[in-house]
Amino acid sequence: MTDINVIQARLVTGNRAAAGTDGRVYIGAAGREFRIDAAGNDFERGANRTYILGQGSGVRNAGSNDPRNPQLDTEDLDKYPVYLRFEPSGGGPDWNVERVQVTVNPGRDEVNFDNLRLSGAPDVWLGTNHGKAIYLSPQN
Repeated sequence: MTDINVIQARLVTGNRAAAGTDGRVYIGAAGREFRIDAAGNDFERGANRTYILGQGSGVRNAGSNDPRNPQLDTEDLDKYPVYLRFEPSGGGPDWNVERVQVTVNPGRDEVNFDNLRLSGAPDVWLGTNHGKAIYLSPQN
């Protein structure tokens, strides 16, 4: 059992018409859900961005999106699913997701999560008409 100090989420938006969104994106890990939101247009067409939660955070509302408050640990990763969840804003457009990768404690006691079936799948959409979550599995 190791404390979770950092959660890193790499999110890739498809590079096709209407792929981007202004909706809300969340990462669930170790029994909590965290909002992924940074300054600017996060999820525009073709975006490939990495977000940091916890130590060295680069997201808005970093204090309430911190796995150290309350302190989570890696044992919780076995108890609860790791996932991405999407909520369209105001019934707005769906989102074309090309890749989701989550790394817990990168570089030290690292645990990686991915959904390899999505890799290279161009037509994975999230939203009201398509479903709102993608579940990830451990890759270590």
